[in-house]
Amino acid sequence: MIWEAEFVWRAMMAGVGVALVTGPLGCFVVWRRMAYFGNSLAHTAFLGIALGILLGIDPMFGIAAAAIAVALLLVMMQRQTQLADDTLLGILAHGGMALGLVTLGFMEGIRVDLLSYLFGDVLAVRWSDVWWIYGAGSVALLALILLWRSLLMVTVHPELAAAEGAPVLAIRLAFMLMIAVTIAIAMKIVGILLITSMLIIPAAAARRFSSTPERMAMAAAAIGVVAVVSGMAGSITWDTPAGPSIVVAATALFAISRLPALSGFAIRRET
Repeated sequence: MIWEAEFVWRAMMAGVGVALVTGPLGCFVVWRRMAYFGNSLAHTAFLGIALGILLGIDPMFGIAAAAIAVALLLVMMQRQTQLADDTLLGILAHGGMALGLVTLGFMEGIRVDLLSYLFGDVLAVRWSDVWWIYGAGSVALLALILLWRSLLMVTVHPELAAAEGAPVLAIRLAFMLMIAVTIAIAMKIVGILLITSMLIIPAAAARRFSSTPERMAMAAAAIGVVAVVSGMAGSITWDTPAGPSIVVAATALFAISRLPALSGFAIRRET
């Protein structure tokens, strides 16, 4: 049976690893209304792919380097007041994506499966990808745990956090770097076009049933894991693309969370 195949369990492990990271981080993306930021970083992945091929390294390292570079550049550019953040994000996202595609176009004799980067190819992950996901994901989660209270303070009331001496800029930069690393590890699972969905949909679904930020983070991780398992099960059963199937499952869970029949449960969780 196909469920006994090694590549299926390898893909499942990779997807679960991504969900455990994107769930808690996605809560801050939802709270800080930074969905467009995650989407913009994902678009710069093409530049990272080109960088990885040029340097002869794993494209995942190139993607991480490009995302981190864009995050750092954005922090520096935010000091000016002439352009809004969404304008800067749009410039960096589309400029980076275009530069990456143009660079790939100049590489004669090198064929790149762009569809796998756009929509992910979780069933093709290798053990090295799994270790990379869990290694980098553990670092991101550890950083999130260490900065949890500071991030909450900066998210809820940045002016008060600055008045109390919190390094607001450094905390924001650390959060952006965590998002950059998460996007790099999630690339092969759901692809460039769908990465932001794994950051925001499980968190949005968990919000209704969580009375504290910590419970919301844990619930978002759990919902993400359920979405991965059910999405992959549907992909294998009906022969549909794995990455989009995972996102469809996450969307279905969000829709279920909004059902009026669950309103009483949501109210009890809030009291």
